[in-house]
Amino acid sequence: MTTKLRYGIIGCGMMGQEHIRNIHLLPGGEVAAIFEPDAGMRAAAAGFAPEAAFCDSVDALLAVKDLDCLLIASPNYLHVDQLEQIARTRPLPLLVEKPLYTVNADAQRVADFESSYPAPVWVAMEYRYMPPVAELIKEAQNVTGGIKMLTIREHRFPFLPKINDWNRFNRGSGGTLVEKCCHFFDLMRLVMQSEPVRVMASAGQAVNHLDESYDGETPDIWDNGYVIVDFENGTRAMLELCMFAEGARYQEEITAVGPAGKIECLVPGPGRFWPAHLGEAPIPQVIVSPRDPKGPKVIDIPVDPDLLEAGDHNGSTFYQHQRFHAVVRGEAQPEVTLKDGAMAVAMGLAAQESAALGQAVLIKAI
Repeated sequence: MTTKLRYGIIGCGMMGQEHIRNIHLLPGGEVAAIFEPDAGMRAAAAGFAPEAAFCDSVDALLAVKDLDCLLIASPNYLHVDQLEQIARTRPLPLLVEKPLYTVNADAQRVADFESSYPAPVWVAMEYRYMPPVAELIKEAQNVTGGIKMLTIREHRFPFLPKINDWNRFNRGSGGTLVEKCCHFFDLMRLVMQSEPVRVMASAGQAVNHLDESYDGETPDIWDNGYVIVDFENGTRAMLELCMFAEGARYQEEITAVGPAGKIECLVPGPGRFWPAHLGEAPIPQVIVSPRDPKGPKVIDIPVDPDLLEAGDHNGSTFYQHQRFHAVVRGEAQPEVTLKDGAMAVAMGLAAQESAALGQAVLIKAI
């Protein structure tokens, strides 16, 4: 008999609802309680989780009996306060969405939380678990003969609307290079197997949201940039981001190169955005290109259609919860730790600072 895992969920906007759909795909996954202050999002979440009790505060949710674990999917700037509230009240196994925090001043609060929290914590970095990305991570060292350079290119759609438009301003999101790109900085550390030492960035707002106004204020969120990261082991990685060029077949292209060859993965964007008149959405691919003998090999990495239907992240949210379930049951340790989440934010904040100052920024290990 499958043992149920009962979730309490804090925040049920677009990403929270994706989590619900994927929780329900897992044997024993159940949403027991939800705190979501927005009426529209509550109604939408109720459609996906009719079994859930809806609570009017985080404290009320934490008082619900028989919870096995918690998920934080609230706006970025609320995460640290909610982590501390949970620690004071009911420290259950916890999955917290990225970014872990949004300002440098909160890094110490996260460190203090980590040092005293008695239950396991997993930071949601879904990109690790996209099947084509996971295949690249698994094969990269062998194919390349030791990675020397990593390039991540994302050309995607603009930020989608959020409740109270919190993602239109740096003060709520941490800035584009934190809110959107901490996923990629996490991948850089994971793939390069080293810690960052220096960040150089050039970024800005060229197209998106300039014609919008919120209480008389124009959004300041960036929509394009380049970021170069140097690592302790002498390797380097680069991010190229553009958020007003979503017309290509693939949204992300990741390339790792070393003395023996190159490996690439091509990741399509959400299928719901793919134009119907173009036929079926693209299939993710991995391309292996040895230096000798030359000759690239293209490998299709199809994703289960049920997983594609459940979210916008190529099945990765499902695979993440699958592993998190093992953690909650005491069968495994978190694969994405609080340190991983904090380092990804530190890299993003350093990139924001570098672009603003026009100079390189050093990163200290956390």
